[in-house]
Amino acid sequence: MTENAVLRLRAERLARSTRPFLARGNRIRRCQRCLLPLRQCLCETLKPATANSRFCLVMFDTEPMKPSNTGRLIADVLPNTLAFQWSRTEPPQALIDLCRCEAYQPMVVFPASYAGSERQVLSSPPTGKPPLFIMLDGTWTEARKMFRKSPYLDALPVISVDLSRVSAYRLREAHADDQYCTAEVAIALLDIAHDNKAAQALGEHFTLFRERYLAGKTHHPSAITANTTENV
Repeated sequence: MTENAVLRLRAERLARSTRPFLARGNRIRRCQRCLLPLRQCLCETLKPATANSRFCLVMFDTEPMKPSNTGRLIADVLPNTLAFQWSRTEPPQALIDLCRCEAYQPMVVFPASYAGSERQVLSSPPTGKPPLFIMLDGTWTEARKMFRKSPYLDALPVISVDLSRVSAYRLREAHADDQYCTAEVAIALLDIAHDNKAAQALGEHFTLFRERYLAGKTHHPSAITANTTENV
């Protein structure tokens, strides 16, 4: 099993749990790495890539344990991705140190409309240092809470990505047409940072994940077709 930051964070979160975490579809036997049903496991398809850009996932509570989470797809493709559990009052020191690291240009990925007038908003990474994209990974409600209540991130610029297409993400219900999943935003960020090969690799991984995730849902047409075929 290839390790990455999200898998380690998931193991730490599970170790702290006082009761089993029961996500949707918890009765399905799943691969404990990709969290897909065993027959849809995509672990053997993983192809790590390299990029000048780096990602840091700040994940809300049980997010690392959800089969529908796409933040971990970034860590699958880019092994130097970092992941931290979000805390309003006790952020990990390693996260604070990372925000001050002079080797990178850290920025928070979030819609520009939520940034205050005093905050710098970028539409593309500045030239010079490699970009460090800090992504707030959770539901839309959770992400807004993290954005509002993370004072240790307030001094960082915000980068806002305009994705002028309908989201392919249908694993959870979006609250608005302009809301996208973590992996989709990361693909766009890699594109504008000119990490095109990494963007392509993550895009292919996301597409395959989405197909297999939906195929593993018993009410989805592709899953019904597969089950019918098996029963013939």
